[in-house]
Amino acid sequence: MTISSQQNNQVNRQWLLASRPVGAPKLSNFNFVESEKPSPKQGEVLLRTVYLSLDPYMRGRMNDAKSYAEPVAIDEVMVGGSVCRVEESNHPDFEVGEWVVAYNGWQDYSVSEGVDLLKLGKNPSQPSYALGVMGMPGLTAYMGLLDIGQPKAGETVVVAAATGAVGSLVGQIAKLKGCKVVGIAGGEEKCRSAVEALGFDACVDHKAPDLAGQLAKACDAGIDVYFENVGGKVFDAVLPLLNSCARVPLCGLISQYNATDLPEGPDRLSMLMGTLLVKRIKMQGFIVFDDYGHRYNEFSQEMMQWLQAGKISYREHLVDGLDNAVDAFIGLLDGKNFGKLVVRVGSDEG
Repeated sequence: MTISSQQNNQVNRQWLLASRPVGAPKLSNFNFVESEKPSPKQGEVLLRTVYLSLDPYMRGRMNDAKSYAEPVAIDEVMVGGSVCRVEESNHPDFEVGEWVVAYNGWQDYSVSEGVDLLKLGKNPSQPSYALGVMGMPGLTAYMGLLDIGQPKAGETVVVAAATGAVGSLVGQIAKLKGCKVVGIAGGEEKCRSAVEALGFDACVDHKAPDLAGQLAKACDAGIDVYFENVGGKVFDAVLPLLNSCARVPLCGLISQYNATDLPEGPDRLSMLMGTLLVKRIKMQGFIVFDDYGHRYNEFSQEMMQWLQAGKISYREHLVDGLDNAVDAFIGLLDGKNFGKLVVRVGSDEG
């Protein structure tokens, strides 16, 4: 398989789903192809991808299983949000050179009728932020924590994947609301960053052999809100520490996405259900754009104010080149990213 490393103005490079992975995805599950750049018809625009978002949910879309969204079909372009520039326009509402947020997947070029695009204007200061702090991860953190978690000043909030795109924002928003915040992250460097750069009160390394003991020590008054995006052994450590009337917003289970069987060991379901009942715990899953897309403006106004005031710190993990997208995605599922993972597909210049 020959992989071109540079975007050009004649060829459309695409990553297609070649086969459905069993367990962790591999390069062989993807197929890199090149085709002619598409042309827009009347009422359409041609988009050139500049930034591509890589996110954990994409692993689920590779499975042929019923979910909240249709799976990616074999030999179809991998799904994904992107920030693009309008290359050609036959649409009265879009000008050449405009920046937009699209959902055109892992490819250089795409054609759109415009109804699914979010305008960013001619000169956004940080266009890639629309895929992170000002986009889906930011909205997920904001709505999951504030609408479902409903943290109160003085409560203890715990978030796993604490330095990731969502977790880093969850913890910072909780601090702005007056909470004690404990993160869970993989490795000393990430834990140190959660405390020193993000302002968490403490952070526990999930790779440590005594995870449960360290978490209990950090959460000496129990846990009032646990923002769940990991699952597995992390949730096992959290569950006994949940206080009465605790809230658990559930947006993901990244530790389980590559699993092919149920985890070994005793059946934990009865213990989970018993804990939820006796402690009157609220656990609620959510799909952010399905449930909260109509409240994007509410989120964006407050998040922008926090960013401009320096109250929110945001970190991107930027990877250069569409040719590196698969390796970056595999690394994401293994926790190798540090911050929001974004691929720079092409030039920022119009």
